[in-house]
Amino acid sequence: MTGHRTRAVAVATALGAAVYGLTAAPCATAADTTGNPSDKATSYVVVAADTGSVAAAKQAVTSAGGTVTSEDAELGILTATSSATDFAAKADASAAVSGVAGDRRIGAVPRADPLKRDLRDSVPVARRPARGPLPKAEPLADLQWDMAMINATPSGSYRKQPGSRQVRVGIIDTGVDGNHPDIKPNFDKALSRNFVTDIPSLDGECEQPSCVDPVDTDDNEHGTHVAGTIGASINGVGIAGVAPNVTLVNIRAGGDAGSFFLEPTLKAIRYAGQAGIDVVNMSFYIDPWLFNCAANSADSPEEQREQRAVIEATQRALTYAHRRGVTLVAALGNDHLDLGSPPVDKISPNHPAGAAHERTIDNSTCLSLPAEGRHVIGVASVGKSGKKADYSNHGTEQTDVAAPGGFLRDFAGTDASRQPGNLVLAPMPHHLAVRSGLIDATTGESKDPFLVSSCGAPGPESCAYWQYLQGTSMAAPHVAGVAALIVSQYGRPDGRGGKTLDPDVVDRVLRGTAIDKICPAPVISYKAEGRGATYGSPCTGTPARNSIYGDGVVDALAAVGGPRR
Repeated sequence: MTGHRTRAVAVATALGAAVYGLTAAPCATAADTTGNPSDKATSYVVVAADTGSVAAAKQAVTSAGGTVTSEDAELGILTATSSATDFAAKADASAAVSGVAGDRRIGAVPRADPLKRDLRDSVPVARRPARGPLPKAEPLADLQWDMAMINATPSGSYRKQPGSRQVRVGIIDTGVDGNHPDIKPNFDKALSRNFVTDIPSLDGECEQPSCVDPVDTDDNEHGTHVAGTIGASINGVGIAGVAPNVTLVNIRAGGDAGSFFLEPTLKAIRYAGQAGIDVVNMSFYIDPWLFNCAANSADSPEEQREQRAVIEATQRALTYAHRRGVTLVAALGNDHLDLGSPPVDKISPNHPAGAAHERTIDNSTCLSLPAEGRHVIGVASVGKSGKKADYSNHGTEQTDVAAPGGFLRDFAGTDASRQPGNLVLAPMPHHLAVRSGLIDATTGESKDPFLVSSCGAPGPESCAYWQYLQGTSMAAPHVAGVAALIVSQYGRPDGRGGKTLDPDVVDRVLRGTAIDKICPAPVISYKAEGRGATYGSPCTGTPARNSIYGDGVVDALAAVGGPRR
């Protein structure tokens, strides 16, 4: 999904995929799913001043003309509905309330890149072998330059530590196709949750009467790609993920169209802490603000209230999960920005239409969330050549590590540039591949170079599909996979059938074993790739840590005690 705003080639919100973008959509209300503002009750997230102020915050909601619909006393967060136009202002006036945010879009996923070239040969499906020694390589392993880069291969980390079933990785995204042949062996349907109710005006016609999709469904594609990169199984089909033996858990917070609302996002993060999840991947960030600022003078009181609520509520949820053993990994975003020295923001808020206004951003008080939240490992993206991808955000404080995320324009000036193979290959939901029109209706084989098919017999029903995408959404799951290997290698029993390891220990091992990468120049230019000066990325710091690569490019083998490359 790592995508957010309308951009050129690059889910998260979803911060990933070949195109990274968000198109503004009308704000939906709790009682009005037409997408048009009305006098019907609107849903709000109300953040209490602290956990001891929940009762007083509830009273403030009532006094302001609202009705509390749910509460989380442990985090100090309420949800409420109200039809009063001044509800937010009245509720926020109470000393018991830290901020109020209306229900609105929180992100959107990017779509497939429009660049097309020649059709590659399809790869026939191999049957899943009986359990035993690891196979030498999966059928599509030769297309996984990303795994080779981080040493997640049969001769690398798989041999020493392919991951443990006792380690659970949560994918907070648009859903996971739990029936994809590369994901099904590792997918835990019972532990998975969907915190999203589809909104027809945003997501299209509901597939279920309740508008709540099953927990093994992804009607977007982004979450399935992320899940496959983390933990596609070694089963003689398709690809293998970074940690091919870990357990994958869908913790859905994004709608079919890639919209991320605050309330389901908070619930997803909290659930990870409750359910014994060891690592979560968050390839998204929170709209409608490119940066959430608690008290920017250019913002109205209402806008300040909203941003305060987003910041405080998100920080509380992240801290809750961290304290319960969850390693938090997030994509840095695809706006080609130096997050340590952000520019003037001219595009926020991107909803409602026409509300954007220019404001100066103060890096000390403005945050891009969840990547800049507490306890979060921020991930930048590199291409096949090792160069920072042109779209990737970066920053001295923000970039903790880097990982392969794809870079379509890599190898500029050569025949290798703008090839599908410069992107990251991972699973695609079967029904979306069929619906895309990019396959042969009779044979099921792919007709598109960005889509790889594997068919056991003529006909789409016998085929499985993988697609090439790029973005920091694709980089983050490589890091989440390595984090899962670290828990697998060094974790201890958690008392409920799983393993656990202090997230701060995971973080230290992850950074300490990453491969240092020096700044190639004071400013990394993308002129040869056809990009303008705004894409130029200043690189400051040392070989051990700098603003582009952080502590280095993650190494799966070194992370589990293998030799450094």
